[in-house]
Amino acid sequence: LGSVYAIIALGYTMVYGIAKMLNFAHGDVIMVGAYVVFTIISTMGYPPVVGVIVAVAVCTVLGITIERIAYKPLRNASSLAVLITAIGVSYFLQNMALIVFGADTKSFNSVVHFGPFNIGGLVISGETLVTIISCIVIMIVLTAFINKTKAGQAMLAVSEDKGAAVLMGINVNQTIALTFAIGSGLAAIAGTLLCSAYPTLSPYTGSMPGIKAFTAAVFGGIGSIPGAFLGGILLGVIENMSKAYISSQLSDAIVFSVLIIVLLVKP
Repeated sequence: LGSVYAIIALGYTMVYGIAKMLNFAHGDVIMVGAYVVFTIISTMGYPPVVGVIVAVAVCTVLGITIERIAYKPLRNASSLAVLITAIGVSYFLQNMALIVFGADTKSFNSVVHFGPFNIGGLVISGETLVTIISCIVIMIVLTAFINKTKAGQAMLAVSEDKGAAVLMGINVNQTIALTFAIGSGLAAIAGTLLCSAYPTLSPYTGSMPGIKAFTAAVFGGIGSIPGAFLGGILLGVIENMSKAYISSQLSDAIVFSVLIIVLLVKP
């Protein structure tokens, strides 16, 4: 669970770190990705790998489209205007999913078809193993991309100072669009892994994980890729420990209480 939050949080933290925008529609991009995988696998009968590839492609295009239509005109607007627009985009995606797929909860077929593994009495499902490994690989690749490639260096420059980046010949609009594309592609992977581990799907599937992943990004210091990774893992541990040892009904409240404490003590 922490690894899923971490993958989602990476999308949040990249967009905020580079474009200085809080994309609260990110959770619903997760839901769109999961529906694409569901349609490809369950309705059309294609292998899971095809479903995941198509979902990543669809969500990448969706992310670029959302940025171009909803956020680009607000590049110099107040953060409140961007926040309200993001909430509007979120509700738009949810209601489009309601129209297209209906309100019924679908049973999602896992894309992982091996496991579980018994290691010294500890049973680990195939979904768990794939999710954790995917999270680590994504973080390493993303960090290398940011630090070692020309496009990654452009992202760092835009994050530091948009005006100076323009003067140095960097295409700011293209860089921000690339950021949204990467974040949305990761959202498709996160949605697939989330629904594989917890095999239900509805138009509201991405809402709470999206908010929790934002919390994870704040935990780790929003704008930091390693921070998003650590924040996601920490959040998953806190949530599941709360469910196991305190109360399954209070676990969400405990997670957000920890967020409030972090913001009060060390913002």
